[in-house]
Amino acid sequence: MSTILFNEIVFGPIKSRRLGISLGVNLLPLHGKWCNFDCVYCECGFNKDGVQDRVLPTKQQVMQALESKLANHDSTIGKIDTVTFSGNGEPTLHPDFHEIIFKTLELRDLYAKEAKVSVLTNGSRIGDPKVAEALLKVDNAIIKIDSAFEESVKLIDRPLFNYSTDKIVKELELFKGKFVLQTMFLRGNTPDGVIDNTVKEEVEAWYNLVCKTGPREVMIYTIDRETPVKELQKVLVEELELIALPLRAKGYKVTVSG
Repeated sequence: MSTILFNEIVFGPIKSRRLGISLGVNLLPLHGKWCNFDCVYCECGFNKDGVQDRVLPTKQQVMQALESKLANHDSTIGKIDTVTFSGNGEPTLHPDFHEIIFKTLELRDLYAKEAKVSVLTNGSRIGDPKVAEALLKVDNAIIKIDSAFEESVKLIDRPLFNYSTDKIVKELELFKGKFVLQTMFLRGNTPDGVIDNTVKEEVEAWYNLVCKTGPREVMIYTIDRETPVKELQKVLVEELELIALPLRAKGYKVTVSG
């Protein structure tokens, strides 16, 4: 069972497939996963399999850890390309997410002016005005939507709330031209059924969703690490490139990671 947990508030820097040299920030418990999705491909495992740690770091602990890392960064290993909020679940669930982001921007400007600030989010809380305000301030609000079909989202991402594709598309109107859309392409057996979001019907509906939401950039990728569901298959880079072609023809910036 895959359970790669980040047991530090600030970790790395590490080499990210999509973001370069990334200094990670984990706003979630250090010894367990806390997320309102339960994705079949999550490297942190399923929610039920983690240690039942629900202790969140305080905003003071986060800022102290981040300032220490930024102030003492070893420049011989290269500059930090991005400070990335990800970690053991959904970062926007932290009650002080808004304040932490604004303080992070101040620290970035003080210690690493060239670095971007990025947030990897499932988009579930972009309807909250304070969360939206914070995400609109960062350099990369990377919002994932793995399918245009709610049925497929339920198979892949297994949201623990009443997920609505129409709702997230409407809420993304505020983000048009300002966010990065991230989509995982995969196929295989899940606990609730077979999934393949590379088939024609899925891809065409996803193209329509991209055009409706108008992201600044699109990131498409596939499985790279161990997953809690073993019967998943990664998609070939060549297939991902073919999926990217029509969007590139429309002028979208699309990055592909295999």
